Amino acid sequence: MITPFIPSLGALPYLADARTRSICAENPDGSKGGGAKAEPDANNPASGLGRGWKVRPCIDLEPGTVTELASIEGSGIIQHIWITVDPKAYRTCILRFYWDGSEIPSVEVPLGDFFANGHKLRQSIASLPVCVNSNGGFNCYWPMPFQNGARITIESQDWEKIPAFFYQITYQETAVPAEATRFHARWRRSVTDRKAPEHIILPRIQGRGQYVGTYLAWTQLSGGWWGEGEIKFFMDGDDQFPTICGTGTEDYVGGAWSFTEGTYSTPFLGYPLEHKREGDVLKHGLYRWHVMDPIRFDEDLEVTIQALGWWENAKFQPLADDIASVAYWYQEGVQKQVEALPGRDERFPR
Repeated sequence: MITPFIPSLGALPYLADARTRSICAENPDGSKGGGAKAEPDANNPASGLGRGWKVRPCIDLEPGTVTELASIEGSGIIQHIWITVDPKAYRTCILRFYWDGSEIPSVEVPLGDFFANGHKLRQSIASLPVCVNSNGGFNCYWPMPFQNGARITIESQDWEKIPAFFYQITYQETAVPAEATRFHARWRRSVTDRKAPEHIILPRIQGRGQYVGTYLAWTQLSGGWWGEGEIKFFMDGDDQFPTICGTGTEDYVGGAWSFTEGTYSTPFLGYPLEHKREGDVLKHGLYRWHVMDPIRFDEDLEVTIQALGWWENAKFQPLADDIASVAYWYQEGVQKQVEALPGRDERFPR
């Protein structure tokens, strides 16, 4: 069995058969010795310094275009992705990741939501796989192995040109064992039905793998407490009843008792956003990374969450809330698309 080098504090002293490469606007193909080659023109801030001095640190995204951020050959592991851009791009720009020459994207998620920043609002995240730092620096550390190439694109569906899109994609060229699974992420949005107030985070997928994370951008459309609903994992043939069932929305992300002490962000779970503004609906951001407790499935998986509050008679109140979510998981091979990503107008209101 080939064991690729997986960075950790304990592994850092040991050499590995791997080479580090990094793609950015200054080195678009990540080639050895390929960085900082752009020539400044008279209007460039580096015109007084010359070649090699921050000539092309970012790109612009034209409306209606797909930009290829990375095209990598061979086998390797993407280790770190950093992006920063104006928040107006968070819901109108779509990230897509493709593995091993597949034409089906394994990741297809609005930019902000992928980094746990939904609602087109900037929020700090202090977790291990996803960090968002001042002032809007998106960081992703989910390891993403591939054996026969990787491609990352971003599509701008914005109405206007988005200037100053900064990015850095760092990976290692190394052998990847056949048993390594592929990283996936999918975005969904729904307004729950009061007759059956349930949001489907991940429609039924087929295959073997492990579910590793959930992000929720929850828009509250009624007053009062909104997070009494349970998350449910239906796996390996489960029909009416799930194998794994939570006890409440705030409990799933490691909180308790209606988040009465406010927001928080920790390595594996958090409630980083409670957005209150006069004249606006309440908006919440929540995440739960199953890094230490992945949900393993052998045949299939479906994930849902309920939208429940309270009636005044101490009975559960079904809610019609606007919920957007991202499901993150690894599985053998590439999962076929279970449904198309909603168009730009269907991704709003947010």
